[in-house]
Amino acid sequence: MAELKGWRDIPIGGMILEAGNAEQYLTGGWRAFRPVFGAAECIHCFQCWLFCPDSSILVDAENEKMIGFDLDHCKGCGICASVCPVNSKVIRQAEGEVARDDPRLCIRMVEEGKFQE
Repeated sequence: MAELKGWRDIPIGGMILEAGNAEQYLTGGWRAFRPVFGAAECIHCFQCWLFCPDSSILVDAENEKMIGFDLDHCKGCGICASVCPVNSKVIRQAEGEVARDDPRLCIRMVEEGKFQE
């Protein structure tokens, strides 16, 4: 059995010992929902990119377009879908509740494992 570390050998909780290493941790396996493109045309406003807490929105900087999602790091919070102005417009036009996986949306949140692109 391996030698257990003492309290002096364990870093203080929440302390980042090596800055800039978050990219090494693939956190996408945690999610229950994941973002996918819907039928609505993206206007490339980058609201999703701006608000994504995991920097999981992929952007083609040369063409100034949102091109997809980094599913290795996306935790499925749905913030991208909730701040999307195209989604807001679709919901207003529907005049009622729209499911978060409705295909009419620009960014829709589907249950992990239920939808294949």
